[in-house]
Amino acid sequence: MIDKRVANVEVALKDIKDGQTIMLGGFGLCGIPENSIAELVKKNVTDLTCISNNAGVDDFGLGLLLQKKQIKKMISSYVGENAEFERQMLSGELDVELTPQGTLAEKCRAAQAGIPAFYTPAGYGTEVAEGKETKEFHGKMHILEHAFEADFSIVKAWKGDHAGNLIFKGTARNFNAPMSGAGKITIAEVEELVEPGVLDPNEIHIPGIMVQRIFKGEKFEKRIEQRTVRNK
Repeated sequence: MIDKRVANVEVALKDIKDGQTIMLGGFGLCGIPENSIAELVKKNVTDLTCISNNAGVDDFGLGLLLQKKQIKKMISSYVGENAEFERQMLSGELDVELTPQGTLAEKCRAAQAGIPAFYTPAGYGTEVAEGKETKEFHGKMHILEHAFEADFSIVKAWKGDHAGNLIFKGTARNFNAPMSGAGKITIAEVEELVEPGVLDPNEIHIPGIMVQRIFKGEKFEKRIEQRTVRNK
């Protein structure tokens, strides 16, 4: 029987070291691997290159790593609501590579599929294209983008089983799906960890072959990045 379970987050992240490149799933604060980020803070690993759609907020998500200056470079598509991210970027303390959101997703998916590079029209004629190979297709210019090369992919799922099969809930699927299997090692933290055969095969989003380690998270705050209410 395939069993990819590890005891806890400490065991799951035990071999993450300074200077490595890590993908982290989520969109805003939706579907972020909260337990894993907290463990990275606790481990005090530094000089990290983090690939994520954005960088959380000042006191939550990747913002916690930014507070402790553990991130050397951010590869993302959106600065978001993180004032510390903005401060470090503008001061030159943080190396930031802003990437069109669709390109970011495709660079993850290409890595997941084993495709080394692809052409896209997004970013042509802008700073995004500087230093990159270009080519015309059907009368439109495209730039060559390379798939990500990450040491670890850390994703968060709603349910998973011992074999690493994953199911995401609603919009929390976001970047978690294309990042699964996109790193050399994929670590999945889940809200529910069930026995093999419990998950309906027709509902599985990511097959276990793309996951190397899986553990059950202890606590999920599930914060809302911005709450908008209607005046009565």
